[in-house]
Amino acid sequence: MALYRFIKSAPKKARQKSTVVSYFLMGIGVFLIVWTVWPILSFLLIDQSMLAKTVSPLADINPVVFAAGSIDFTNANAWFPTKPQKKIVSPVNSYSLSIPTLGILNATVVISGDDLSKSLIHYGGTSLPGEYGNAVIFGHSTLPQFFKGTKEYKSIFSTLPLIKIGDDVTITFDGISYTYRVFDKVVVDPNDLSPLEQHFDDSYITLVTCVPPGTYLYRLNVKARLVQI
Repeated sequence: MALYRFIKSAPKKARQKSTVVSYFLMGIGVFLIVWTVWPILSFLLIDQSMLAKTVSPLADINPVVFAAGSIDFTNANAWFPTKPQKKIVSPVNSYSLSIPTLGILNATVVISGDDLSKSLIHYGGTSLPGEYGNAVIFGHSTLPQFFKGTKEYKSIFSTLPLIKIGDDVTITFDGISYTYRVFDKVVVDPNDLSPLEQHFDDSYITLVTCVPPGTYLYRLNVKARLVQI
């Protein structure tokens, strides 16, 4: 009778393959997290110069700004529920807007509209283009990874943070073209009503979108003044 018994060991190659696959899958998971979160963090870290002094610290932000499903922000009336839109009596109900430096050409702006997934919205109750006062125009943004170009209204203002002081915004309203020049960019809290303020010393527009793109954390206000010819 044999005094020793030999047991065949399990193949090492299979174990090595499973380990490689596990690390590979974990690496993909980490990459996807960084890919999603980095645009948000980079905006908060790099674009601090645009943050207004009145902006709340991150810890004080209402959790609703992160809950994309809790409020339908494609509905323009949800942006400022404490100051609802007003209907405007106008010879036209829409006009076009172009920002050549961002590749936005002849985008439709609906006056007192509701659906930001179909157009930009001119917030009802603010002045019309060419008039004294402030025309406020809203547009949607999304994460850079999901940016579908300037023809898709759900992402049309995703690149708005890249606009520079001195860039021109062209508006064609009722057959007349107006050129506005950007003079200020500021990031404010979502409940800040200052972009709706009216100043009648000149003709202004304020372009508004959510930032960092793809979140509802803050609002970017891009302010431009009519270029007098």
